[in-house]
Amino acid sequence: MTRDVTPDIQSIRLFLTEPHECSYLDDRSASTAFVDPELAVDIHLYSRLSELGFRRSGRYIYAPRCEGCQACIATRIPAVDFKPTRQQRRCARRNQDLTIRVERIIDHDEHYPLYQDYIAHRHSDGDMYPPTRCQYDDFIGNLLDNSRIMEFRLEGKLICAAIIDLLDDGLSAIYTYYSPAEDKRSLGTFSILSQIELARELGLQHVYLGYWIKQCAKMAYKANFRPLEILIKNQWRRAN
Repeated sequence: MTRDVTPDIQSIRLFLTEPHECSYLDDRSASTAFVDPELAVDIHLYSRLSELGFRRSGRYIYAPRCEGCQACIATRIPAVDFKPTRQQRRCARRNQDLTIRVERIIDHDEHYPLYQDYIAHRHSDGDMYPPTRCQYDDFIGNLLDNSRIMEFRLEGKLICAAIIDLLDDGLSAIYTYYSPAEDKRSLGTFSILSQIELARELGLQHVYLGYWIKQCAKMAYKANFRPLEILIKNQWRRAN
């Protein structure tokens, strides 16, 4: 008999950062709770933490814990029930010429220039700019045993990559980066559509999208995927 050694959620130590400038709302400060980085987090614990609204960034698993603010709302798509909009169906058709593969290992020398180009053109006003190889290796390169990379290629050329983590009940969309020269393809949207399809193929229930912030334009795209479930007071419910 194999004994379950997954620690009880209530026993997990969290480390809270000092308040700092919010990356999404100009008039707010933010604090973040990090799971003890020394804790061995297996897929079952990671899945449970995801159900509670935690996310992974590089080697860290975290959740916002901002005093007086609850703008960050965890979201997930019920994969089986998802119905694409007309615009999303057009996006899928525009990208029918792409080849999609799911890999376990990243070729950093191939991926980093794509990531560098993406950050420089799409997020030059954010805290990830300017991009560096060290930043990339720390943020993207710290893969878990249950991490995968979806590669989107046009005639063999890598134009989009999505880092995902496989969970007990779904997959977690960690980060997507793509060629700014291919803006007309709406690759961010197509990446999510592809992840929903992958979840269905694997028999997984959900695609965890991360945090939706109503007041933040960069987060608005998450509300375009319906039905959408949001975490309110530790209960998942369908968004209106």
